[in-house]
Amino acid sequence: MRSHQNVHVALAVGLVSGCLACTPTTETGSSLGAEGEVTLGMPDPTFGEWSPAGGAAPLGTPASREPCAASAPLREAYFGDLHVHTAFSFDAISRGGFQTPDDAYRFARGEEIGLSPRDESGQPLRTIQLDRPLDFAAVTDHAEWLGEVVECTRPEAPAYDTPACRAVRGSGNPSDLGQAIAELFGDRPRSASICGEDPKRCRQGLLSAWERTQEAAERHYDRTSACSFTTFHAWEYTRMPGRSKAHRNVILRNEIVPELPVSWVDEPEVEGLWDKLESRCNNGGSCEALTIPHNPNISNGLLFTLDYGDTPTEADRARAARRAQIEPLVEMMQSKGESECRQGMYGVVGGEDELCDFEKVRYVAGEQPPDCEEGTGSGAMDGRGCQSRLDFVRYGLIEGLRQWQRMGVNPIRVGLIGSTDTHNGTPGAVDEYAYRGHNSNVDSSPLKRLTEEAYAPHRLRNPGGLVGLWAEENTRDALFDAMKRREAFATSGVRIRPRLFAGWSLPADLCERDDLVATADTGGVPMGGVLPPQESSNAPVFAATALQDPGTTDHPGGLLQRIQMIKGWVGDDGLFHEAVYDIAGDAMNGADVSPDTCEPNGPGASSLCGTWTDPDFDPARPAVYYARILENPSCRWNARQCIALPAGQRPDACGDPETPWRIQERAWTSPIWYEPTN
Repeated sequence: MRSHQNVHVALAVGLVSGCLACTPTTETGSSLGAEGEVTLGMPDPTFGEWSPAGGAAPLGTPASREPCAASAPLREAYFGDLHVHTAFSFDAISRGGFQTPDDAYRFARGEEIGLSPRDESGQPLRTIQLDRPLDFAAVTDHAEWLGEVVECTRPEAPAYDTPACRAVRGSGNPSDLGQAIAELFGDRPRSASICGEDPKRCRQGLLSAWERTQEAAERHYDRTSACSFTTFHAWEYTRMPGRSKAHRNVILRNEIVPELPVSWVDEPEVEGLWDKLESRCNNGGSCEALTIPHNPNISNGLLFTLDYGDTPTEADRARAARRAQIEPLVEMMQSKGESECRQGMYGVVGGEDELCDFEKVRYVAGEQPPDCEEGTGSGAMDGRGCQSRLDFVRYGLIEGLRQWQRMGVNPIRVGLIGSTDTHNGTPGAVDEYAYRGHNSNVDSSPLKRLTEEAYAPHRLRNPGGLVGLWAEENTRDALFDAMKRREAFATSGVRIRPRLFAGWSLPADLCERDDLVATADTGGVPMGGVLPPQESSNAPVFAATALQDPGTTDHPGGLLQRIQMIKGWVGDDGLFHEAVYDIAGDAMNGADVSPDTCEPNGPGASSLCGTWTDPDFDPARPAVYYARILENPSCRWNARQCIALPAGQRPDACGDPETPWRIQERAWTSPIWYEPTN
């Protein structure tokens, strides 16, 4: 019988006769297709995961690696992308995507790869290459339907020529796509026409795709002393009740992983996902997983809505503590929009924050969705339903404080990251200068990008964001630990490097000190931290710094305009309060950008630093704080592409007054929390 722990098999990489994951072979060449070799433990009610004996975590020891030649005790900023789809995902291959996990990692490391469309011989008609490689990446293909995708790309498979499979491959006629969607999203746990009445066939496809994904991650992880590039084993859990997006990416510490990824088809509730991750991975073995929710902006309030009882029980507190532990981050910036905040939400009070209008996809001026108020909705993935304050991370953070006041546990203590959600296998393709789209044939030309509809007019989408992690070195353990302690930051795609510290006795002249980081690190907590018990009645001192994106020779980074501190809390009135303070730089520096040439003009800073003390600090009231760093204005991708088109070929979208053409690129630090001792 095949060992549950020995999941690393030598698999051929590449599209062979159109097959995404052909029958794998072991290192000795024997087939893995025999029924007895894939049946372990007892199956879940759907075909799902198969538990190892006794429900124990996978055994094994991570492979050894050379120590990094350089290590930074005060930590360095590393940039990556933790949300990447390849043609193993149904919604990538059906749009013409053909990239493999191997392609995605090659691209992240700086190699050129091809993009859709392809010519009659199968050669790509476009290519793409990063101007700056990433430091780390994770391929996060949808766990749902991985097996079906594999079956539909094997010419010898019984279902290969069915209408559903033709649609999965992006061929056939439009009615085939409707049938495929009905098959994959219907009431049955698995597609009968693709998997057959016994789903073992699709289970074998899922196993081979998961193993191929693992093999690609292992091949591209730099285990030498150069420590140049890190990969993570990962998948996406694609929960979408009522067409509301409640998805999560599952990131694993190392190559010791569950036999199969847990999908929404197998476990329809997120707490069930966490149960399975705990029983199969996080219960003391070498395997460790965390989850990262994304796109709360398209969730109809579901991602941050909690169902603890009116009178919290110990069970509620345990559930809240587990959520905070297993879900330390949230992806609040990606190609389907930014999820920081929105002006005018129900139950939110404070000064107007015009910067909340940044990269919203669910509405344009005059067409905002209705407010859910105290409820939730459905249908946001189709542009329907209400929008809740809990569609936005700022108010999710305040909801976490509200729960802390109710039961002494904060379940939404999350750090902030960005990523792309690319479906082209192009992690880190975030350049406003050279945006190629993230959806294969759907947005493969400037005209399509400016006119197609998807969730909202495609021109309201953006190239996506990046994850920033402060870690001692570029290794799996160091980066995973940074995620767990929330020493992370999000960017809108630029490589600004922000830091945030807070402490009860940090010196007010930190910005003038050469040892700023060492002093702040010793005397305070970094982003992602919780302030220790209060030392005096004084308010804590915050120190925020930022270095501009250095850019490249062809595309210089933008100058910095200002640093802001954002504060959130629950008032005596029960309302969500927010306040924004400028603490460094100059909002009125006069910098701008030309709409005709996209040339920037005006002054700015290559670095900024500010210290700040909350003027309204209340030692009895919990609060959450994070920093937002803004560049000077620059041209959005659509403005650059409209300018590049001959005047007579520009679509009406180029003159649409409701489509933003100017943006301010930005970065957000993870928060620091103040929770007074009860």
